[in-house]
Amino acid sequence: MTMAGNIRGAAAKPIADTTSPLVVIVEDDEGVREGLQDLLRSVGLDTLAFGSTGDLLAATLPDRPGCLILDVRLPGSSGLDLQARLVALGNRMPIIFMTGHGDIPMSVQAMKAGALDFLTKPFRDQDMLDAIAVAIERDRGRRASRAGIAELEALAATLTAREAEVMHQVVKGLLNKQIAHALGISEITVKIHRGNVMRKMGAGSVADLVRKTELLKAPANA
Repeated sequence: MTMAGNIRGAAAKPIADTTSPLVVIVEDDEGVREGLQDLLRSVGLDTLAFGSTGDLLAATLPDRPGCLILDVRLPGSSGLDLQARLVALGNRMPIIFMTGHGDIPMSVQAMKAGALDFLTKPFRDQDMLDAIAVAIERDRGRRASRAGIAELEALAATLTAREAEVMHQVVKGLLNKQIAHALGISEITVKIHRGNVMRKMGAGSVADLVRKTELLKAPANA
């Protein structure tokens, strides 16, 4: 997984497993960084750690469920700057911020931009572990949703142009007679195309077809 579009360069040894979660840490304080890695390893979580946003952006990360733990104040570009950049690039990996200088405006800015949590140092180990557990579960759900949409897109791609036209009319709630009139074809032809649409899209009902077409309209980076 690339963090910011096309990020190149390896920051750590490749991790082959693509299903277990990965927690990415960006923290300039080496002691805090290593302490977090030790904590997460103690509960069986894989980690990759970086000392700055620049180091992260120079790395290629495995495409795995997980989250980012970002310090707000970092050398060069801040954690908030990185968050804004990732959001602009469509990266929706959950972010947990940590800071020793947290204030309400800063936390509000981070949360409005989509951060999952904002922890002030020193935080309890359990608070961090709880936040990470929520973040990983959210990322797994996001990935499952994205995979489902990709499957629907593949099904939709099997429709002919006419079948796609009929599908769009069906989900509007039009009857076969109305669709036939709108498209200038016979009602029998509409019925044939409609049957093909339901079969190809794996829809058990019109309501199911409507749900699937609505999912296809969802933002690609959601």
